[in-house]
Amino acid sequence: MENLFESMNTLNQTDITLGDFVITIIAALILGAVLALTYKYKSNPTKSFVGTLAILPAVVSVVILMVSGSLGAGVAVAGTFSLVRFRSAPGTAKEIGAIFMAMAVGLACGMGFMGAAVVFTVIMCVVVLVYETVGFGKSNMSVLNKTINITVPEDLDYSEIFDEVWEKYVSKVEMTKIKTTNLGSLNKLTYNITLKEKNTEKQLIDDIRCRNGNLEISMSAQVTEQMEL
Repeated sequence: MENLFESMNTLNQTDITLGDFVITIIAALILGAVLALTYKYKSNPTKSFVGTLAILPAVVSVVILMVSGSLGAGVAVAGTFSLVRFRSAPGTAKEIGAIFMAMAVGLACGMGFMGAAVVFTVIMCVVVLVYETVGFGKSNMSVLNKTINITVPEDLDYSEIFDEVWEKYVSKVEMTKIKTTNLGSLNKLTYNITLKEKNTEKQLIDDIRCRNGNLEISMSAQVTEQMEL
């Protein structure tokens, strides 16, 4: 146990044995798979992202192995992080955090600290699972925030007709878009609202139907345009 966190590679070692190379790659792949499976818990990632997350520690460990014992090791460690190009689509803070965890595991494996890589993976996976289970950081207001689309006749004055409904069911309302449809005979209104209480969506829609001529109404979870980080 005393040697658990000792590096398998000495500072003066320049040659890599086949056994050390294979062990490092296998360990990195196993730990990468554990990280990827943990990331999938209560998430809906793409297949390509999960696959990349699983093999990323092995890629990083090979880069570190190739420069182990040389003067450029320090530069290579920093360069390894810059080699990874985040996806062209903006990544969320959770995705970026998962990538850096995978790179840290690969770095530890490449430097020969297998015990540290295993312990770090176990601790981080447990933390992620606990946070996802208890809903750590999740706002209770997200359940009450909705986006509602209301279709009204073109000749209906919609500026104040729903005020009574908003006052009864909604604590905050903001009109975000107005769109004409059906050759201009109808208007489609989009509001971001915050309900006063949960499970009042049906009553709200029923009251709006009495005012918009029973035309189409749709409600969904509110999607903000603010970039996540």
